[in-house]
Amino acid sequence: MLLLCVLLSTALSPRTEAGEIIGGQEAKPHSRPYMVYLQYFKEKSYKLARCGGFLIQKDVVMTAAHCHGSMMNVTLGAHNIRQKEESQQMIPVRRAIPHPNYNKEHRCNDIMLLKLNSNTKMTKEVKPLTLPGPRNKLRPGQVCSAAGWGRMDPRGKRAVKLQEVELEVQADEKCESKFRDPYNPDTQLCVGDPKEKKATFKGDSGGPLVCKNVAQGIVSYGKKDGSSPRVFTKISSFMPWIKSTLRKM
Repeated sequence: MLLLCVLLSTALSPRTEAGEIIGGQEAKPHSRPYMVYLQYFKEKSYKLARCGGFLIQKDVVMTAAHCHGSMMNVTLGAHNIRQKEESQQMIPVRRAIPHPNYNKEHRCNDIMLLKLNSNTKMTKEVKPLTLPGPRNKLRPGQVCSAAGWGRMDPRGKRAVKLQEVELEVQADEKCESKFRDPYNPDTQLCVGDPKEKKATFKGDSGGPLVCKNVAQGIVSYGKKDGSSPRVFTKISSFMPWIKSTLRKM
């Protein structure tokens, strides 16, 4: 079955971890009105954690399943997450729905929907992002973009203002050789030119890969040194589950 995880004899390499922006630049304030800043407490350690996400309808946010935790809250309409901007809307998460076949060990089916406690107010700083349709196909060489408030280098501090970076979609073979068994071309995307020091990394997990104003991927994982390419969840593969889940929310 397409979305079932393959049983593997080895786990993700200890040298892999989730998203942050490397080699990018500060985004124009509120130029990405769909971006969401997610805060939650980890389920076992109870430590405060952060992820990205994006609004797909007035009361639903999409993010990565590995960003699941307790007391989840989202901030929309933000540019500087350290300031209380008038455009910001902070809303608790009523219900988190990770994909039923998400495998924490191998990070496959890494997608989750968040039902918000109330509707967002649609403004010029807060708007949903379009999901892929059957005609929105991705090909190697296509240039897309990602954004987030993660670290700007593997050892640096987290960004306070939203950062963005352009990334090139790679052939699946580049991630199959780099990550071996955990990479699944049916449900994942290989993104980022290995010759360039541009990447997502820790702190941007759950944020979207945007291609021609359409959300095609979700920041999932990559090597701990911040090198490219990195792995994104392929949203188009999950559209039947997304549509079915939205109808039941």
